[in-house]
Amino acid sequence: MGVLRGSHTDGGAALVVAAECYGTMPRVTSSRLLGRLDTFRGWPGWARATTYAVAALALLLVVVTVGAVVMVRRPLPETEGTLTVPGLGADVEVLRDARGVPQIYADDATDLFYAQGYVQAQDRFYDMDVRRHVTAGRLAELVGPAAVESDLTVRTLGWRRVAEREFDLLDPATRSYLESYSDGVNAWLRGRSVTAMSVEYTLLALGGLDYKPEQWTPVDSLAWLKAMAWDLRGNMADEVARTRLAVDRSPEQVDELYPRYPYGRHATVLPDATAAAPAPRATPAWATRSSGEQQDREGADAVAAVRDHLASVPALLGTGDGLGSNAWAVSGEHTVSGEPLLANDPHLGVSQPAVWYQTGLHCRSLGEDCPFDVSGFTFAGFPGVIVGHNRDIAWGMTNLDPDVTDLFLEKVEGKTYEYDGQQLPLVERDEEIRVEGEGTRLITVRSTRHGPLLSDVSRELSSVGANAEVGPDAPERGNGYGVALAWTALTPRPTADAVFALGRARDWDDFREAARDFAVPSQNLVYADREGNIGYQAPGDVPIRRSGRDGRYPAAGWDSRNDWTGRLVPFEQLPSRLNPAEGFVVSANQAATGPGYPFLLTTDWDHGYRSQRIRRLLEARIDAGAQLDVRAVQDIQTDTRNPMGPVLVPYLLRPLMTSEYYADGQRLLLDWDFDQAPDSAAAAYFEAVWRSLLRLTFHDELPASLWPDGGQRWVAVVSNLLRQPDSQWWDDSTTTGVIEDRDQILAEALEQARDELTRRLSVSPRQWSWGRLHRLELEHQTLGRGSAVARALLDRGPEPVGGGGTSVDATAWTAPAGYDVTTAPSMRMVVDLADLDASRWVLLGGASGHPASPHYTDQLGTWLAGRTLAWPFSREAVEQAAEDRLVLRPGG
Repeated sequence: MGVLRGSHTDGGAALVVAAECYGTMPRVTSSRLLGRLDTFRGWPGWARATTYAVAALALLLVVVTVGAVVMVRRPLPETEGTLTVPGLGADVEVLRDARGVPQIYADDATDLFYAQGYVQAQDRFYDMDVRRHVTAGRLAELVGPAAVESDLTVRTLGWRRVAEREFDLLDPATRSYLESYSDGVNAWLRGRSVTAMSVEYTLLALGGLDYKPEQWTPVDSLAWLKAMAWDLRGNMADEVARTRLAVDRSPEQVDELYPRYPYGRHATVLPDATAAAPAPRATPAWATRSSGEQQDREGADAVAAVRDHLASVPALLGTGDGLGSNAWAVSGEHTVSGEPLLANDPHLGVSQPAVWYQTGLHCRSLGEDCPFDVSGFTFAGFPGVIVGHNRDIAWGMTNLDPDVTDLFLEKVEGKTYEYDGQQLPLVERDEEIRVEGEGTRLITVRSTRHGPLLSDVSRELSSVGANAEVGPDAPERGNGYGVALAWTALTPRPTADAVFALGRARDWDDFREAARDFAVPSQNLVYADREGNIGYQAPGDVPIRRSGRDGRYPAAGWDSRNDWTGRLVPFEQLPSRLNPAEGFVVSANQAATGPGYPFLLTTDWDHGYRSQRIRRLLEARIDAGAQLDVRAVQDIQTDTRNPMGPVLVPYLLRPLMTSEYYADGQRLLLDWDFDQAPDSAAAAYFEAVWRSLLRLTFHDELPASLWPDGGQRWVAVVSNLLRQPDSQWWDDSTTTGVIEDRDQILAEALEQARDELTRRLSVSPRQWSWGRLHRLELEHQTLGRGSAVARALLDRGPEPVGGGGTSVDATAWTAPAGYDVTTAPSMRMVVDLADLDASRWVLLGGASGHPASPHYTDQLGTWLAGRTLAWPFSREAVEQAAEDRLVLRPGG
């Protein structure tokens, strides 16, 4: 979203010039420059005037450049020496390593989290500020009208309102940690000018924004959990898509595009769970009880329009099929050290600054007043450690992805809605949205018993279905269909308690007790400890639906038989296992249990290509008698094998190409090992074929909003269709008098891919490489799509990468848009429970949010190379790695 005014481009350009030239430009003082003019005093007048003008311009350029350098570097934090910080009770030490990662040492928890707030603000305050504006529905205050739609949606959902209610539910200790963290952020803010906070504020000021950040509050931190839950909310996008498809397709055709989880081929997280025959799939309750096709289409249109407006909310963690994670733990019986190893790499959106923030929080003496000695990853704006380890246990997370949302179609009439034959009043509240440069907008948020009406976000939806012909079971609707959202995250829960409890946990029992409060988003928690145990726990609030409802389609809100029961899956019955017999546990968003599990978690699991590959690599080493070490685990994390390769390539080698030109591409697949290294020509050709195949097969049959992205679900879809050479999906509906079959489409895809790579890369396949197509760019979250100046200053890349969305090294891309990376491993970590100082980690980006900092992206090269960095934990190791030492000292 662009925010810079064109009239300020030159000033911004000076910032970029300064950033690029700083440290290499010769120092020329004004006295030296003017002194050199004496040489030219004897020249003609016009020449002297020209020379004076050139000199003046040169001097002006020097002044502007130096000034720009100062503005770019001014926000860089002090990381050495001593700072007096009012509010601390005693000295706090902040030791930073060569990558600028802070390890904080304090005597009590109050000072510890106070210092964490201060240090995070030093490195990432603009990032924190943007996130709190997004989660409060106040982004338009910063960036203007472009963010109004996002604010409308977030205000309708009421993220911050829920967070305000959650604060009162928290344990007193958690509330005190959040308050101390806020005090630390505000101590950093105190007396600091906006231009000293970040260069982004300087750029916004050049664009005309008059802004001063507010004080940080605990609710600002809590609201982040709502954004996290929103991006990881489950199958709502699939629910909307199925609704649109159901209007024109039979249930069987829809199911072909949403295959069941392959329980017979891909193991679940708990592979020995009792299996049973799959339950029949529910049909759309709202459609089967309506009056016919017209009404069905209106409902689908209403739901689809809501989807378009929900997409306006910035995806702070990322979106799409590539959003997922890998995590696994291996017991000591299979490791070199004899103690467990734990690995984790969450796959989130690619952006700058980095999604995660690395930190260590250390009490100098552990006790009731200071129970933390923990290190790992958190989010800028949230205290504690979300994922990592303490001195006793380690834990990783992947998205359980249960179905915790349902859309309800509501028959709205004026200020009422129908429910079981009665007209009930809508609950209303007013919201005020301030828009930078435009003033204030007032909206009214309306809710039914099921949740807020998302359809109110869009004015054009207010008349959907209002004038349609309807049957006797659908009375006159003054405002037509509304679409309400039921979502577990809209019920206040003390999830923040779980974050700090995990940091304090000492064993499996503590760990499970902490997980009990991890309500939303529901995560797979993978566990290991220094006593040799490994385990798995699925926490979270998962609704129990009534019989016959599986959450795959929106429900008819006017019929109480479609309501949730009001009960949640009991924590004691959520999937859990300590020390599985296999000696390892793998979680990569696949099904957690078999279909015999007594509760419905979701019908839209990831199909398990990544998890199955990880299992096979582990089993191969174990079966060969090899023991794993940290390096072996890292090798698995960066595995680039494409699971579709061995399935599709045999079919692609069948067609006889019409010329040597086209055969050149096909021959690359003859000896391809299915790995997708950046330098692989075969991988480049295969992915171009895959993209063409999806386009030729489905674009003629589906609306553009539902075109295949090429992710794991489409691997399953096409794998099934390959066994059906005459399926109607192969036929191109745009050709008349011709019915295409599988082999014709495959041959055409091979030819189109060859032509595409010739245009994009080279006529010679020897010049092709996957990395030339598949590139990673870290784009600034708010200003990266603005002016060229902002992009040059704030963005990084593009860089060639390997892997793909269904590889373990999950660098996803979206087929309709191209090959650029959309989600990727946002960090990688491997914890060695035998020697915590031997653990490794790396961030996609860097610790700092300041583009002038050497730590802005100084971990990117390591990440691209598939390597990791030392992760010191003990005081001795931290001291040895430290390059900067800052003491925060209490003062008045």
